[in-house]
Amino acid sequence: MPTITDDPPVDIQSDLTELHAALDENVPSRKIDRNLLIGTWNLCNFGSLTDEWVAGADASPKRDLHSLRAIADVVRRFDVVAIQEVTGDLRAIRHMMRYLGDDWGLAMTDVTRGSDQGYERLAFVFDRRTTQPSGLVGEIVVPDEQLADPSHDGIAPHALTRQFARTPYAVSFRTGSETFVLVTLHVRYGAVDDRTPELREIAEWLDDWAKQVHSWDHNLIALGDFNIDRMGDPRYEAFVSTGLRTPEELHSVPRTIYADVDDPAAKFYDQIAWFTEGDSRPALSLDFRRAGSFDFRRVALPRRELTMRQLAHRISDHYPLWAEFELSPF
Repeated sequence: MPTITDDPPVDIQSDLTELHAALDENVPSRKIDRNLLIGTWNLCNFGSLTDEWVAGADASPKRDLHSLRAIADVVRRFDVVAIQEVTGDLRAIRHMMRYLGDDWGLAMTDVTRGSDQGYERLAFVFDRRTTQPSGLVGEIVVPDEQLADPSHDGIAPHALTRQFARTPYAVSFRTGSETFVLVTLHVRYGAVDDRTPELREIAEWLDDWAKQVHSWDHNLIALGDFNIDRMGDPRYEAFVSTGLRTPEELHSVPRTIYADVDDPAAKFYDQIAWFTEGDSRPALSLDFRRAGSFDFRRVALPRRELTMRQLAHRISDHYPLWAEFELSPF
């Protein structure tokens, strides 16, 4: 039985070489002590794995070693990447970490239990050579007194009446002389009226926390799957209501493999955002360079002739997003 660290068959190695070339063209190179590349990727149902280079027609799951090598080769382009939809089954992520090697670290939550929570984990994968955890780890929980009581009449429209479906996950990191807190989340998908109060509460919580972490000389960046439709809709307005802003480059890149950005049905679920300057909350001190996404549709598994749905089960239905920051030398 093959393993993730084996040399792949010649045709698969050729496919991976094509993927590497596309990454070189579309994602900035990492330069130690000169830049910081932060990524976020919703990896569709990232759980189990078939231990074959190419999963057979009857195999379950469809994600195989070729697919996982392609995923890992994208992940290793970043200094740190937030991953959503890691499941209770850790087989795929453990094999990916084995392939990435001892220089790479992993931090993740326990599974959120319950049918509404999706039995998912949130995770960070990071290159220890460039990015180290700096001490803070936590999950965002709303105090009971801030939750509206749905049994009472007259509660404010769009008030949050329950805890977050999946508690956002925060980890602090250090790279060079810079420190930053990444907060990743996967906002519940369902009725749009349920998403709006959760997004607004997250924005308010992050606004308050950003003021606190600045006193520790930390930047704060939110990233993940916010299940936002597009700029201007109520979900987006709730998300940016306290000053969170996304890079302009991310306003015009697609998020999912099913729709192009100019498609009226296109969604802008995934985001990377930080606060602009405000009262007692300074702007990000990291020097932002540029941002983008990576369209892997034609280069991840190019010889397979897969439908988009088939590709989603092997790689993902979401594109990875990234943001590059400049680092000052010591």
